[in-house]
Parts: sequence; C-alpha cells; structure tokens
Amino acid sequence: MIKSSKSPRCNYCKQPYTPKFPGYKVCSDECGVAYGMKVAAKTRKAAEREVRQQTRKQLDALKTIPMLHNEARTAVHLFVRLRDEGKSCISCDTILIKRGATGGDYDAGHFRSVGSSSHLRYDADRNIFGQCKYCNDRLAGNHSAYRVRLIARIGLQQVESVEADQTLVKWTKDALREIKALYTLKAKELTNAR
Repeated sequence: MIKSSKSPRCNYCKQPYTPKFPGYKVCSDECGVAYGMKVAAKTRKAAEREVRQQTRKQLDALKTIPMLHNEARTAVHLFVRLRDEGKSCISCDTILIKRGATGGDYDAGHFRSVGSSSHLRYDADRNIFGQCKYCNDRLAGNHSAYRVRLIARIGLQQVESVEADQTLVKWTKDALREIKALYTLKAKELTNAR
C-alpha cells in the first residue's frame, strides 16, 4: 500500500501541517488545547444525554395506569383532531377548524362514552370522531344525530358492531404505551403529510 505524500490536516483548524510526533493530530499547542476542549465537550454532552435517557426510562417505569391512560388519551385525541380537521362535525354541519395554536375549537367525541364502554375509549376507527364543542359539551354528545351521521360515515354494520361490543378489557401499562406510540406516530404522519 502506497501512502500519499500529502500533508495531514489539523483536526481543529483543518490546515495542512507536518506532525511533530507520530500520532499527533493537531498543528500547534493552541489547536491542541482547543481540540481537547471540543472533544471533552462532546464527551460531556454524550454522557449527559445518556443520563437523561436513563432518567426518562426510570420515570417511565414509575408511571401509574391513570398517568398512562392520560397520555394515551391525549395521543388518540390529537390524532382524531388532525384527521377530522376541515370535515363537518359528526353530529351537525359545523366545519371543524382549528383557530388557535393551542387547544382547539372542536373535540374528539365518543359515540359510546368512556364511562359506559371503557374498552372502546381508544377506538378511533369506529368510536371517536371530530365533534364541535357545542354538540359534545352542551348537547352531551348529541347522540341521536351522532348515530345517523356515523352510519353514513362507517356503515350500519360497523355501528351495530360498536353498539353490541361488550368486550372486557383490563388495560396494562404496556398496552397503553403501545396505544400512545401508535397514535403519536399516526399524528406525526398526518402532520408531515400536510
């Protein structure tokens, strides 16, 4: 193997130089000090990142089922709001438009409530759709109009299967983490597609 006669470049200032000693990677003592500080800072940042990741894992392990329900619900509702933005409310003709940077002018309304059917609380395909705040809050979900429009959106057979679904579900931490991860990813895909 033939070595190039080209002078090596300093790892700090990138200028060509003649090494004083074998393995010397900088052109001067000043560059050596600056390069050493740069490497030390990079090493320190990597160590800090590792500590943050470990802390995040430890905190995640300490989360309770209610905390994980809250995170999963937030992810699912964000996805539903993004998916249904610009469409009409599932219970009336109001067009769902987000006006502010935070919150929103519409909700993720459930066809079957979380209290009566906890197992469907994260079913964004059949049970959760964008709903204006008036229908969701003041009209308590406007259930009769919701059902009519839901039939038009997903079909009578699907609506009847949601109404008949009495599955018992015991939510686990892992299942809730998976739901959060799935709907966070779906929301990100919708945001990137816009």
